[in-house]
Amino acid sequence: MNVITTLQERREAKRIAFERKVLRELSLKQIKEKISYYFSPFFRSHSIFRTAVEDGSVDIAIELYILGATMSRFGFYGETEEQVRARCESEIKYYTDSLLDYLEYWGAIDGNDQMGEAMYIAVEQFALYWWTEGFRKGERRYKMRLH
Repeated sequence: MNVITTLQERREAKRIAFERKVLRELSLKQIKEKISYYFSPFFRSHSIFRTAVEDGSVDIAIELYILGATMSRFGFYGETEEQVRARCESEIKYYTDSLLDYLEYWGAIDGNDQMGEAMYIAVEQFALYWWTEGFRKGERRYKMRLH
């Protein structure tokens, strides 16, 4: 007897397989280096919540990396990086706002407006970096036909 699968199940299996392949190229060490690069001015020297902030940032970085890699298919078929980024601007904004709220909850942002604005810029740059990194790696995979 043959097993009957639906198109939706097949697409989900392909998506998961692609994400696993793309995530093999990403290291936790690289993510933590970028977290310290972007957010080190905002960490207090003896904050007990630093690990919690790092964990949330790692999650968002992975999600953005996968989003960029997934959207790289459109770049492979002729769209520019800016056009593809405009396609998923709402998702990038969602992850940026989520990370900012998360950092605010754990106390990385004081009540200072200037510090909050600086943190927003840092979070925005962090999100853009990981989306772009995923986009470039995914585009490379498509060019090499490893998708």
